[in-house]
Amino acid sequence: MTKRALLIGLLLLAGIVPDARAQAWPDRALRLLVPFAPGGVTDSVGRLSAEYLSARLGQPVAVENRTGAGGAIAVEAVARSRPDGYTLLTASASQMVMLPALARVSYDASSDLALISIIASHPQVLAISSRLGVTDLQGFIAHVRANPGAVNYASGGNGSSNHLAMALLLQRAGVSAVHVPYRGGAPAMQALLAGDVAAYFGNPSDIIPHQGGAAIRVVAIAGGDRLASLPGVPTVEEQGFPGFRAETWNGIVAPAGVPDETITRMAGILAGACADPAFAGALERLGTAPVCSSPAAFRATMERDGPLWRDLVRSAGLTLD
Repeated sequence: MTKRALLIGLLLLAGIVPDARAQAWPDRALRLLVPFAPGGVTDSVGRLSAEYLSARLGQPVAVENRTGAGGAIAVEAVARSRPDGYTLLTASASQMVMLPALARVSYDASSDLALISIIASHPQVLAISSRLGVTDLQGFIAHVRANPGAVNYASGGNGSSNHLAMALLLQRAGVSAVHVPYRGGAPAMQALLAGDVAAYFGNPSDIIPHQGGAAIRVVAIAGGDRLASLPGVPTVEEQGFPGFRAETWNGIVAPAGVPDETITRMAGILAGACADPAFAGALERLGTAPVCSSPAAFRATMERDGPLWRDLVRSAGLTLD
């Protein structure tokens, strides 16, 4: 071994010279796991982000839908993967702060994952089956009250934002209904359209394409304001539930331990994505608000939302069913 090779080896061991693999990143395809089935907002945001990253990194970013356990299976797979910058996750508030508030999970979202960017945020939207014969939120609640244990509702999975939004509404209204979890928003929406369930508190992108159709009625927005894409639909708050909010977000994360320079590069690319009219317009067509935050802002959101949802779950006495 030459003196130069020996010196480089010693410096690498000491952490003074960056790993050559990090310097070369990315030199092959990346994969982006999505914790829900194809077709929902998390999947759509993930695919938009993958396409945007791929064009700027010069490498393919393959999207893989890994469903199950309310999204926890995909989170665990990413958290346990090699921290080399080649495995990413399209995370949602469901897996990052909501599911851990409801159940014991095998990961700590704050320490097992490297936060990169929140891409978009949106409120939940309540749609009900036209078969119920009611036209507004109070009519739906009256129907549930008159049929105890006989009304069911869909969600994108146990502990998902869809699940918690409806559970919290039912708790506030003092009524109960049967929860039917699916493997994502798209199959949950299909169940509503087919009449298999009576209601779905879903993402705007799931519901907006079907508004005005014969199968469903869109009756409430769980945000502070009405949506521009659904201007005639009042908020839950407007319909007798002061302060009611059920809003969620989607972002990109990696396993903890990915080199800082790799995270910084991806974060820089994604931070500028919402300034791209095509990218921002695609998000808006999904009914989401473009965000494209920094890692620090992502962490601040986690620190704000985690205690909020834990307190709401505790006060409502919610459990996985």
